[in-house]
Amino acid sequence: MIRAAAALWILALLHLHVHHFHGPPFDYGALALACAASWIGVPGPGEPVLIYAGVLAARHKLDIVEVVLVAWVAATAGGVIGWMIGLKGGRTVVVAPGPFQPFRIGAVRRGDQIFKRYAVMAVLMTPSWIAGIHKVRGSIYHPTNALSALAWAAGLGFGAYLIGPAVLDFFTDVGLITGIVTVVVIAGLVVLEIVWHRRRRRRRELR
Repeated sequence: MIRAAAALWILALLHLHVHHFHGPPFDYGALALACAASWIGVPGPGEPVLIYAGVLAARHKLDIVEVVLVAWVAATAGGVIGWMIGLKGGRTVVVAPGPFQPFRIGAVRRGDQIFKRYAVMAVLMTPSWIAGIHKVRGSIYHPTNALSALAWAAGLGFGAYLIGPAVLDFFTDVGLITGIVTVVVIAGLVVLEIVWHRRRRRRRELR
């Protein structure tokens, strides 16, 4: 598994090194930065940028194979960077003295147990730096990271390419719906807060 993931990654690097990009290099650079950032642990940029790149490839402005390869290499590298950040300093920061330290230490201990029993699944379900905090071995983390990054890059990239602008419209609608739901929830909380304060005032007046 490790050798297969390493071989695929090396082949991707060689392809990108000897192949001329179809489309503006800036677009591929922005794609690489966004994908790497997402896999380091920054929420948000990777998915929409990759989907947009897939749509551009469907419109013959980029090459879909190059889009997927760039996304995969960048995501894999970002995952390694995030894992290293968690491994080198993340645990120290999480358990440092301060508010809720006992709770944080307990959470780390429980996480250690989960990662020990279900390492691969835990790596797939959490940000890269979490795996570093829980000291997942490189022999487990690297192939899991590389293969999951490949599935992510190929799934979103080829999906956007095949379905085309409809995918971008779908994710835009999801973002709009999420924003509306967030506004409704916030408004509801504000209303509840106002009602609670009014009831509290009435109780004080009755006393």
